[in-house]
Amino acid sequence: MVKLKMLALAALLAGAFAPVHVLAQDAAQAAPEVGINYTDKAGWASKKFMVSAANPLAVEAGYTILRQGGSAIDAAIATQLVLTLVEPQSSGIGGGAFLVHYDGKDVQAFDGRETAPAKATETLFQKADGSPVSRLDGVVGGRSVGAPGVLRMLEMAHKEHGKLPWKALFAPAIALSERGFPVSERLNGMLQWDKHIRKDPVAAAYFYDKAAKPWPVGHLLKNPELADTLRAIAAGGADAFYKGYIARDIAAKVAAHPTNPGLLSAADIAGYQAKVRKPVCNDYRAFTVCGMPPPSSGGIAVAQMLGILETKDMRALAPVDGKVGADAVHLFSEAGRLAYADRNRYAADTDFIPLPGRGIPSLLDKTYLAKRAALIGEKSMGVATAGTPPGMDVAWGLDNAIETPSTSHLVVMDGSGAGLSMTTTVEDAFGSRQMVRGFILNNQLTDFSFDSRDANGPVANRVEPGKRPRSAMSPTIVFDKKTKKLVLAVGSPGGPAIINYVAKVLVGTLDWGLNVQQAISLPNFGSRNGPTELEAGRFSPAVHEALKARGHQLRSYDMNSGLHGIQRLTIHGQQYWFGGADPRREGVAKGD
Repeated sequence: MVKLKMLALAALLAGAFAPVHVLAQDAAQAAPEVGINYTDKAGWASKKFMVSAANPLAVEAGYTILRQGGSAIDAAIATQLVLTLVEPQSSGIGGGAFLVHYDGKDVQAFDGRETAPAKATETLFQKADGSPVSRLDGVVGGRSVGAPGVLRMLEMAHKEHGKLPWKALFAPAIALSERGFPVSERLNGMLQWDKHIRKDPVAAAYFYDKAAKPWPVGHLLKNPELADTLRAIAAGGADAFYKGYIARDIAAKVAAHPTNPGLLSAADIAGYQAKVRKPVCNDYRAFTVCGMPPPSSGGIAVAQMLGILETKDMRALAPVDGKVGADAVHLFSEAGRLAYADRNRYAADTDFIPLPGRGIPSLLDKTYLAKRAALIGEKSMGVATAGTPPGMDVAWGLDNAIETPSTSHLVVMDGSGAGLSMTTTVEDAFGSRQMVRGFILNNQLTDFSFDSRDANGPVANRVEPGKRPRSAMSPTIVFDKKTKKLVLAVGSPGGPAIINYVAKVLVGTLDWGLNVQQAISLPNFGSRNGPTELEAGRFSPAVHEALKARGHQLRSYDMNSGLHGIQRLTIHGQQYWFGGADPRREGVAKGD
């Protein structure tokens, strides 16, 4: 349990206390989903281990596993399984995930991204005349469901890094599914807001009462069907999900959608393979930042933003009393425009589509990024064009995927020095709005481009059989370049805005000397190579006017990130884990 003195330390660190600078010396679309009340959080401190995630019940499961001597991977599995139950709108075993893991020596990137069915073609999201289908026809129904990847990925990671038995990691979620959990404010709000999940008879019977109203906040919601599913997977391993009746039921549900059936088959599910990939690691000032490689665009785009900002004096633009100034927003947004321009043209599943030039090294080439940075002037670019990385000899069309923000993130540090950052998703809120065997099915295929070609050539992120759709998910871990110590792990949901959310925290901690909770709590801002986006109600009229004067077209809305992070801090010679959770969601951190 976190002791009282740890709580006092957390409160101290959340203020303007100088030791937050120790890190720098020792070691930081579619409408958004419905938010809840912004709740200030002070952060949490511990000495041995810690987990931070988007729901307290999921955090409790991970914490229990860590207290039992489990590894970071063990705790992540237990946390994910409970998130499947208590936060079904965001992630679950019917979806996919990316995980960056450090075992004390090496960094690995685990790829649990969904794959397109064998019968899918590049016209999957096109009408007969070649024009894209509507967002509704893309997302809702069987057409958008890819082969789920999260369980295969977690099983792969557990075989290499697990300490406790696989079966033991399912106990918290099974017990909670049978006992019931109180419906949270956020889940209730999502059920009121969404118009499509209630059209699925199975989901409607579970989430709504006989009057078709969502269960109220605090209602004890039981999911015995999920308990049975988890019990089967606990006993039989991931094969119980991928090669038996569960896979057949998923495929049957997808094929039987009354208005928008899909192509996913039981054979597609049985053939799914998780992969271990080389992480994207790049130096930024005194740090080495490691993120996810393709099919995620997150690791490259975050590294590009940092490489561009490295040429600027970001430290001089630090917030004052938590308020970010117009100069900082301008530089950060322009760096985002440049990174997103490259992302939207080049990023895709590199098992199918090569990156330009020498691949990742070309996109992160220091000379190339310095030339990109030189494009930033006093006035906004508005819309940046993609660059020409060294050695480039291919031309790709422009991507127009539908990317939506219903995702979740968790971070774990265990007692042996291992740590991880994992972003997990079913894509849209409640995914494809189909429920089977107690869990929600993803709509991940809508992360492919709906257009497959344009005047520039084929779109890199077009649909192809067995291909993984591009993602913005950006699980990130940071090391002190000199000592090689892990000093920060962070990530977020938020659709394509994830890249900006994560980069904001990295600048906040590594450049501005904030602790991770302070950096998470900063207003969200940035550009995805369109309008400059500002979190509603968090920027003064003066900042708005200053940005307009510099040519920024502004868009303000509730930018509901779900950032979670854990940071190493050294205070008076002692090291602590300091956890942060997004005040825009229900998450917490907990450790001993």
